[in-house]
Amino acid sequence: MLGDRYEVAEVIGRGGMAEVHEGRDVRLGRRVAIKILRPDLAKDPTFQARFRREAQSAASLNHPNIVAVYDTGEDVLAGEAGGPDVTVPYIVMEYVDGMTLRQLLASGRRLLPERALEITSGVLSALDYAHRHGIVHRDIKPANVMLTRTGDVKVMDFGIARAINDVGVTMTAASAVMGTAQYLSPEQARGEVVDARSDIYSAGVLLFELLTGQPPFTGDSAVSIAYQHVSEMPTPPSQLDESVNAEEDAVVLRALAKRVEDRYQTAADFREDVERAMHGAPVTASIPSLVADPTMQMSPVTAAIPRYEDSYERASRRGRSAGFWLLSILAIIGAIAGAWFIGSFLLGGGGSRVQVPKLDGLTIEQATGALNDVDLRIGAQTPELSDRPDGTIIAQQPAAGEQLETGQAVNITISSGIEQVTMPALIGLTSTDAVRTALEDADLTLGEVVPQDSDQPAGYVLSSDPAEGTSVDTGSPVSITVSSGLVAVPKVKGSYEAQARADLSAAGFEIKVTYQSDSVSPAGIVLAQSPKAGSSAERGDVVTITIAVRPAPSPEPSPTSKPTGDPTDLPTAPTSDGPPQFAGSLTPSPA
Repeated sequence: MLGDRYEVAEVIGRGGMAEVHEGRDVRLGRRVAIKILRPDLAKDPTFQARFRREAQSAASLNHPNIVAVYDTGEDVLAGEAGGPDVTVPYIVMEYVDGMTLRQLLASGRRLLPERALEITSGVLSALDYAHRHGIVHRDIKPANVMLTRTGDVKVMDFGIARAINDVGVTMTAASAVMGTAQYLSPEQARGEVVDARSDIYSAGVLLFELLTGQPPFTGDSAVSIAYQHVSEMPTPPSQLDESVNAEEDAVVLRALAKRVEDRYQTAADFREDVERAMHGAPVTASIPSLVADPTMQMSPVTAAIPRYEDSYERASRRGRSAGFWLLSILAIIGAIAGAWFIGSFLLGGGGSRVQVPKLDGLTIEQATGALNDVDLRIGAQTPELSDRPDGTIIAQQPAAGEQLETGQAVNITISSGIEQVTMPALIGLTSTDAVRTALEDADLTLGEVVPQDSDQPAGYVLSSDPAEGTSVDTGSPVSITVSSGLVAVPKVKGSYEAQARADLSAAGFEIKVTYQSDSVSPAGIVLAQSPKAGSSAERGDVVTITIAVRPAPSPEPSPTSKPTGDPTDLPTAPTSDGPPQFAGSLTPSPA
């Protein structure tokens, strides 16, 4: 496979439509990663185009913060069961030894603000280079950023990238499902034209999550999250993590401005402010205007949008006098600690100690009551995705059974339920393999496949359950209804011949006509049809209809005519070539 140039080893990653193998470039003697389109999808033009677009986009970029593309090509695989050969495209890329930011964040490790800024600076360096070369990434998120073992940043997956000068480029439903709602820019959520400033917004979301451990907007569904991106302002990161300072707040909030005009206009500008914040220098960012703009609403909601200027100014004042207040606070803490120690020594110890109750599985209200019963209280509340019921406690610190002084706090971790993903668009796909790949890209699975007669080709997806755009739990099964390739035979019995022919032709059937003498039914009426109405048949099948014709009038009897009961004088059965014919002769026979 892949000729004599590359040796392909084990699979090191799967992305739904492709597999990534560790490999070796025999000619240059270097370790590589080889991304190969799955053979069962290579026949689908949609996946072929997306795969080639990724290769073209990434191959045109040569930057230390972008995963390099060394080579592209196609390999020919023998078809199964004697079928035609299959051409499979592949991409040979730089091998990155490390982990994605998604894996880092999922591990629970918290980054110092300086490290979060450093990583973001690397991402912005890659975006600045891509934008200057006419490429918008459109899917910046933790899963598409890697950290090497030496700490270098590598941006990857330009599979849905687009040229900046492409006219009318929008975030369609098909491409929207490749990302998650948490990282969409407001213009992407509204389906508007996307440019480089959309990547800046997504990078701002990434920085927010690196600083605080959570994205700025969460919700029960992708639609609610998208609405927040359009209409609601993010909480300043410093309100979620006190180690974040006012300058870092300003940088994040400017990157997350709703209006593209209020954001950093280039990735280079964003990066310069990030670098200033890293080194403690004043930043250029100021809090953007947060007045609600009715043109930016996704629905006719007119609720006022909160402002954060006041909180920002207070944070700035705190930052400017940080040294003075730090010394004052330390002195106060020292005095309090000394007084507590002396009081404990003279009075024989502090407050009484109680046993921490078990909070696992309780709601916040139930836990509050249980703690109040032993004079304890709830402390920090950390949400975490899990398969446990939403809103229930899944961990606590200190653990149940440990001793704690009365009045102290117990920190808890609360289940936020199973991660939600957005249902991709499946209608119009023409194979279960294509459906399965689209679902795998969205972390979903294929459930029941129900065939249904329709005028679409066999395998064409007619509907899905859940429907496109709805929010579902990760890993949920999705049922689809597909065309069986059969159509229902229309009812033509009782219609006149011309109408029956028209209806059958419109349904895609061939027509065979026979005639039958009938003295009761109107001439030209359809007496019977085969197959019967409502039965299923393939387009192009033959439907036979039987048409009524009037019998020919009997001749006046004469002395020389044959006896009336002679069967040779009766009309014969109609033929398929025309109306009934008469047998025998009408000339008199000898007496």
